[in-house]
Parts: sequence; C-alpha cells; structure tokens
Amino acid sequence: MSIDAPLLIYKGHSDNVFVVAWSPDGSFIASGSRDKTVRVWKASTGEDRYIYHGHSLFLLSLAWSPTGKYIASGDTAGVIHVWDAFTGSTVATYRGHTRFVRSIAWSPSGSYIASGGDYGDSTVQIWQAFCGKHVYTYSRQYRIFAIAWSPISRRIASGSFDSSVQAWDAFTGDNIFIYSGHSGPVYTMAWSPNDLYIASGGQDKTIQVWEATTGKNICTYKGHTNVVKSLAWSPDGKYIASGGDDATVQVWEIATGKLVTFYGGHARWVRSVAWSPGGAYIASASDETVHVWQPF
Repeated sequence: MSIDAPLLIYKGHSDNVFVVAWSPDGSFIASGSRDKTVRVWKASTGEDRYIYHGHSLFLLSLAWSPTGKYIASGDTAGVIHVWDAFTGSTVATYRGHTRFVRSIAWSPSGSYIASGGDYGDSTVQIWQAFCGKHVYTYSRQYRIFAIAWSPISRRIASGSFDSSVQAWDAFTGDNIFIYSGHSGPVYTMAWSPNDLYIASGGQDKTIQVWEATTGKNICTYKGHTNVVKSLAWSPDGKYIASGGDDATVQVWEIATGKLVTFYGGHARWVRSVAWSPGGAYIASASDETVHVWQPF
C-alpha cells in the first residue's frame, strides 16, 4: 500500500526536526529540532502544548520516561536536560559527554538514562535520571549513533560508526555480544517489545533483525535506496517502520520481510520515525515538520 499524504502535519519548528517520540499513553508527541527547542504536541490535533527552550545548541535526541511525566533531551554541546514534560521545569542536567549526544534511552524502571556520544566522545554513559549521578561508561566503540535499552532487563545495545552492534550489561559492561552484520556505520537501532530481537539499520541501506542473545539473523530488509536513519517496532512486534535519506518511510513484516506500506509524503530525508503505543499511527520527522499518518 502506498500513502502520499498524512492525516496531520505539525508545523512550528523553524529548522530541521531530528527526533520525534510518542508519550507512553499516546496522547502527546515530542519533537526535537535544530532550532534548539523541544515541542510537545497534542497528538490528535497537532496543537502546540509546550515549547522547551533550555538548550543552547541543536537538539539531536530525546526520549519520554516510562511514566510519561518526564522528557530527556540531548544536544550537540553534549548536554542533556531532564525536564517535566508539561511544565518545562528542569529536573536534572547531565554534562558527562564532551560532544554530540546522538541518542538517549531510559531504563525500564525509569530510574536511569543511557546516552550515546558521537565524534570526539565515543561513549555510552549510564547515569541516575533525577540527580545526574554518573554510574558507568562504556567506551568500546567508535562514535555512538544509536542506543536501545532492553524493555525488560539490564542490557543495552549500541550501534556505531565502526559498523558494529554491541549488547552488554548496562551497569558493568560485561557479557558483551558483538554483531557485525553491517558493512558501514549503524545509525539506528530498536529493541523488540518482547525483548527477543534487535533491529539495526545504517549506511549500507539495509535493516537487519537478529536474535538478541545469539546473533542469528532473522531477516534482512533491503527496500531503501539510501541510508537508513530511523527504526521503530510496532507495539505487537510484527512490523518495523524504517525511515531514510531516500525520503520514505517503509513498513514491513518481520516474519517475511515483505513491504506492506510505503509512505512518500516527505520531500526530503526522514530523520526519525515513531509508532504510537496503540499501533494505529506513525509519526515521522523531516524538514521542519512532523507528519502523523496511518500505516494500515
């Protein structure tokens, strides 16, 4: 199925939107932009509910807490703010990174945050979410582009410029598993809702799905014609939405690798995709806008 027009377009950012995320209850969407702001929108209408102006440089990453009460956002200065999602008051500020914070992930409990640093930093750092106390630094990869926290355990997966995906214990760095299936930098990753699989995509234009504990390849998807920059699992774990520099979002079935939906409503590269918690909608970011549309 081909879709060329969204249900809603959120307009308000004055520069490129790099990341978009749904609140856990599906009522709101947060977006982070090169314009240095985070915006919180009402998902059903696109109404601008809140604008956070706490960053001094470009926004590259953000994530809602599991409770939906807080948002963590990271910028090109290496600074991460944790703030109340609906008042904008800052809860904590973490300054452990020296350069770009490309990715952020909350622990399942909501007590910890993992953050990944790009060029000039090359670390994943674990820290306490509400006081900013450093817990652990993982530094075995070069340029961290993506991280994903297991939905039920202590394990983290990280993808980097060196083409590897590594899974490891978030608090010790032990029990490392290295997956080397990509031929170029890994720009995006997502852990399946049931914790069994990890999907990764990148420079080689492929998305690879593999068993988190063995590295066995489950599926390799080759539908994109340019770099893959973002991935999101459907809540039921049966589909993946992937966005890339070919300006498309593609939804495909894990079991077969079959393309089921092709969204061509964006004019330029797609930097971020996010599936609504109920599974009925996808939000995708490109240029200064966020599009919301139905994949089925």
